[in-house]
Amino acid sequence: MQSKIAFNLIMINKRLLLIIFCALIVLLIPLVAMQLTNEVNWTVFDFITAGILLVGTGLLIELTLRLIKKPKYRLVMCAAILIFLILIWAELAVGIFGTPIAGH
Repeated sequence: MQSKIAFNLIMINKRLLLIIFCALIVLLIPLVAMQLTNEVNWTVFDFITAGILLVGTGLLIELTLRLIKKPKYRLVMCAAILIFLILIWAELAVGIFGTPIAGH
């Protein structure tokens, strides 16, 4: 029983590290772009916000995969989470809905 618990904790840590690693890789894209062009101008707050969005999305998907057993429902829920991420990201980037969070 103890070995099963230890194995689960190791898997949780590996998945958490993978989620954080993927978020960092995605955040490297604007960081590198800022070095190459003046068109990308992110602040520290932008990086923190994007990091929270990416890690939060990864954790929500992880939770979904753990709690929902039917593959069809997993797929629908994960797709909904990703669509929600894209909509929030687009709103923060260009204000497609004109809400106050876009800063307009």
